[in-house]
Amino acid sequence: MGLMGYYVIAGIMFLVGMYVSNRLKSKFEEYSRVPLRSGMTGREIAEKMLRDNGIYDVKVISTPGQLTDHYNPANKTVNLSEDVYATDSVAAAAVAAHECGHAVQHARSYSMLQFRSKMVPLVNISSRFSQIIILVGLGMLAGRANPTILLLGIALFAITTIFTIVTLPVEYDASNRALKWLESTGITAGREHEQAADALKWAARTYVVAAVSSIATLLYYLLLFFNSRSRD
Repeated sequence: MGLMGYYVIAGIMFLVGMYVSNRLKSKFEEYSRVPLRSGMTGREIAEKMLRDNGIYDVKVISTPGQLTDHYNPANKTVNLSEDVYATDSVAAAAVAAHECGHAVQHARSYSMLQFRSKMVPLVNISSRFSQIIILVGLGMLAGRANPTILLLGIALFAITTIFTIVTLPVEYDASNRALKWLESTGITAGREHEQAADALKWAARTYVVAAVSSIATLLYYLLLFFNSRSRD
């Protein structure tokens, strides 16, 4: 089978990922042009959501780039991209509230977020070494296949796959917390709320694509391993 199957899987998932990514960008561009009736900027929305949830030790700061928004649990900061930070749009509201959803998860000791955080050191090792070990195991670098080395590489890659799966409930839960709060406070209502939900839906789908791609690749590697064992 060689690596042709891998290239097919990677090609398909690349195209799907590109489609979802382009849809996400177009949605955020569209909703970034829709002003909130409340006139609140992303920073104001983030600060209010933190206060409403009794969180006073998290700072809201601006970070360069587009769609670079994230919550950093290490220094307890909600990092909002420049447009989100200073803009009073539906997209800004959705993103700011979502990132604060992660801050709420952290403050409430949400189990899946804790589990994902504990996985980070292992994922760093896996992402750095799994592919090269798999190539060695397949005989692509050393000239002869070695099922044991291949299995070690697959085990490392599985850590990354588990991480992408664990990320799904973390992201969906953050979005659910965000949308529930936005609706309960009346910051988004009616059509605005539907647009905010749509933006977060497409953002979540990027994580779904990453998880499906990783699972498909892992299954392919396992197939290669069992094929190599059957030839011994």
